[in-house]
Amino acid sequence: MNRHPLVSIITVNYNQSAVTSSLLNSLRAITYPLYEIIVVDNCSPNDNPDVLKESFPEITLIKTEENLGFAGGNNVGIKASKGEYIMLINNDTEVPSGFLEPLVELLEGDSSIGMVSPKIKFYWDPSIIQYAGFTRMNPYTIRNRGIGYHQPDGPEYNNLCETDSIHGAAMMIPRRVIEQIGLMTEVYFLYYEEHDWAEIAKKAGYKLYYQPASFILHKESVSTGKESPLRTYYLTRGRIIYTRRNVSGYHLFISLLFQVFFSLPKNTLTLILQRKFKNMLAYWRAYLWNITHYKGIQSNPKL
Repeated sequence: MNRHPLVSIITVNYNQSAVTSSLLNSLRAITYPLYEIIVVDNCSPNDNPDVLKESFPEITLIKTEENLGFAGGNNVGIKASKGEYIMLINNDTEVPSGFLEPLVELLEGDSSIGMVSPKIKFYWDPSIIQYAGFTRMNPYTIRNRGIGYHQPDGPEYNNLCETDSIHGAAMMIPRRVIEQIGLMTEVYFLYYEEHDWAEIAKKAGYKLYYQPASFILHKESVSTGKESPLRTYYLTRGRIIYTRRNVSGYHLFISLLFQVFFSLPKNTLTLILQRKFKNMLAYWRAYLWNITHYKGIQSNPKL
C-alpha cells in the first residue's frame, strides 16, 4: 500500500465486557499501522464497561445514557471518530492480524466502492462460512440469501466481487460516503439497518463489495440469542420497516399482502406447534408496532 489512512474501528458493547475483551485482545495483534479503537457501551445494565478501559487503556470508551440499539450505538462511535475509513465490527468477533489491509487497499483503489465486508467465518468452526456476499433482496418476501452460509470454506468463495449487501458484523465505509448518504437510520434498533444503509449507498451510485482476502470469526447472536423472543421481535419488525422504507409501487402492495396474509398466519401456526408462545407474541408485537407507527420512519441522521 502507498499510504495508510487512519481507520476508526468501532464496536458496541452491551452487557458483554468479557466478549468485547476477546475482540480487543485480537485487535492488539493487528498489523495495520494507523488506527483508533472506539468502544461504545450501550448503557449496559448488568455490566461494568469501565473494566474495558482499565484492561485496554488504548481504547476510547464512550458510555451512552440509554440503549440506542445497533445503529444508534454505532452512530455515536462514528460521530466521535476521526478516521478516513470507518470499520464497524461486532463485539462478538475476533480478527486475524492482517484483516484490515485488504479492506483499506480495495477502497483506496476504487472510489466508486461505498462499502465492503470481509469473509465471515464461524468462530466455533473456522472452516465453515457465515458470509461470502449476499444475493439480491427479494422485493416481496424481503429476504436475501447469504452466499456460502454454513458451507465449507473453499476456493469458490475466494473471488473478490460485487455484492448486493454488506454484513453488519463487519463492514468498512469511507467517511466521505457517510458524509454524503448519512448515518444508519436508528428506527430499526436491531436487524436490517445495514441492509437499509446499503440500499441508500447503492441509490447514491456506490458499489458494495465482498473482499475474501480479509476474514473475521463471528460468535453470532451473543447479545440477543439465536431463537430468543427479542430476536424474533426485532427481526420481524425490521423486515416490515425495511419494506416500508425501500419498496414502492406494486412491489410494496404485494409485499405487504404477502407478509400479512401468508407470513403472519404461517409463522403464527409454526410457533404455536413448536410451543414457542413467547416468540409468537413477539412476532405479533412486531406487526402491531408497524401498524401503530405509520409516520416518522423515513428519517436518516446526518454525520
